[in-house]
Amino acid sequence: MAEEDAERAESRGASSPSEAGPKPTHERHVPVLLDRCLNLLAPGIEAARSAGRTPVVVDCTLGMGGHSEALLERFEDVHLVGLDRDEQALALAGARLGKYAERTELVHAVYDEIAEVVRDLGFAVVDGVLFDLGVSSLQLDERERGFAYSYDAPLDMRMDTSRGQTAADVVNSATHGELARIIRTWGEDKFAGRIASAIVRARDEQPLETTGRLVEVIRTVVPAGAARTAGHPAKRTFQALRIAVNEELDVLERALPAAMSVTSMGGRVVVMSYHSLEDKITKRFFQTGSTSSAPVGFPVELEEHKPRFRTLTKGTEKPTADEIAENPRAASAKLRAVERIMKD
Repeated sequence: MAEEDAERAESRGASSPSEAGPKPTHERHVPVLLDRCLNLLAPGIEAARSAGRTPVVVDCTLGMGGHSEALLERFEDVHLVGLDRDEQALALAGARLGKYAERTELVHAVYDEIAEVVRDLGFAVVDGVLFDLGVSSLQLDERERGFAYSYDAPLDMRMDTSRGQTAADVVNSATHGELARIIRTWGEDKFAGRIASAIVRARDEQPLETTGRLVEVIRTVVPAGAARTAGHPAKRTFQALRIAVNEELDVLERALPAAMSVTSMGGRVVVMSYHSLEDKITKRFFQTGSTSSAPVGFPVELEEHKPRFRTLTKGTEKPTADEIAENPRAASAKLRAVERIMKD
């Protein structure tokens, strides 16, 4: 989920825990484009059955387990492998999927490790792979994680809180040029230079350690009028820092070819992204896999030049108005999918 979706959720109060405590997991997480995702994965599952194999599906971004729960409920023979770098998410998903424990393997891993995980679990191939990219509902809803800009919290933003640098580490140690590049490239913010300068000035007085102080610093240099067209002045910087802290785009660059490499004949790879940077990477890998590599003008297309995948979506598919009304965080979702049609 992109930062713009976080803004919609926060503005409606979706990120504020109730005084009675957190809602049940199934109420906190409404899966995005659920039926479409299951329908895209279904033919790959059927292909495995036809080949006499138990269908295996990998949920690369398990989160709180909404997509996985629906998958296990609909397809009674599917074996699910759920990956997540967030240990809190794994624990919540594990409780949610407890009744399917015999058909599930939940692994603490980043999704670019998919090939190693699949191999270590003893599977030669998998029949479906699902990515639901971006920050999760859980991460937005937990104030102390520091993903949201609507309330004060430690400046963390790590999806895996057991390791790695925090957002505070980045803003307090990166050079002006590095900060500007991060905010401009991954936040696509035209005020990147101004924001980087303001951060450097502020940290010279006192290290930036909370989301609230970072928001205050950003507000000093982003024109108030910009919010009318671009939304909250801090949203793009928060998105950029989150991507930097978690190396999200680098991980995706490694994860997509790895996922495609372990997909069976007839198997599907389904990706939901929430901002243009993720979607561009997905589009590039899917187009490459579904395009002939034969030289232009080559008289005969040899087997090694034929595309290994077939595109299943025309451009990107988006949620309907009804789906957005039910789950505002789905508003910017973009769905792409491919099917393996030839072996490597």
